[in-house]
Amino acid sequence: MLANATMPAVSDGEAVQRIRVDLAAAYRLIHRLGLDDSIYTHISARLPGPEHRFLINPYGLRFEEVKAGNLVTVDLDGRVLDDPCGLGINPAGFTIHSAVHAAREDATCVLHTHTVAGVAVSCQEEGLQPLNQWSMQFAGRLAYHPYEGIALDLDERARLVADLGDKPVMVLRNHGMLTCGRSVAEAFKLMHNVERSCRAQLALQAAGAPLVRPSAAVAAKTAGQYARLYDKIEASGVDAEWEAFKRMLLRTDEGFDA
Repeated sequence: MLANATMPAVSDGEAVQRIRVDLAAAYRLIHRLGLDDSIYTHISARLPGPEHRFLINPYGLRFEEVKAGNLVTVDLDGRVLDDPCGLGINPAGFTIHSAVHAAREDATCVLHTHTVAGVAVSCQEEGLQPLNQWSMQFAGRLAYHPYEGIALDLDERARLVADLGDKPVMVLRNHGMLTCGRSVAEAFKLMHNVERSCRAQLALQAAGAPLVRPSAAVAAKTAGQYARLYDKIEASGVDAEWEAFKRMLLRTDEGFDA
């Protein structure tokens, strides 16, 4: 389970707007990095309050079209509470994201991708291996969920969250990757590193040269170092890397925060 974040005090309105802007930024960055899949896959963020409402993308917009003001608000029962574009949401996205938001109070943001590298690794029997500094951060922190078809059956939710447990990252077998973050920033950074780990693994396998495999002890040590760094960032509410990414978007994606 991710340790609870201690964020600077802000009003409810400010908190909601911050989440909206951060979520829109994540959509733009996933597109920028080539991790999107047409109008499919999703990033969701829970809104403050006891109602368990969350924000997700309008179904039909590409990720570079998503902005803070056109995100859809939905509840855990699938009721669309606010839909500025009138496009609704992807039912498969609702199944996966509602399951995690209902089960994991620590998962403010849930990010799911279908990338070539991520899907390829999800099909490998050994899954993601701790071969380098990027991937060693996930040692002991990865969950796996078997493929059951397109995620339209709501009864899959119980099995999905049972497999996820308290892990921050899940490999959806034959499907893709999923990360959970205490903030949008954390979910994005985890996915960024998952993707790079998958690409590096495939490149190593393609090269065919003998591998230097770090020991289990070194992998566990590295995972702990990363976890403590993430804890520190979330507790402080100050994330220099995330702010740098958003500054880039402010220069290149005018209006994403509107």
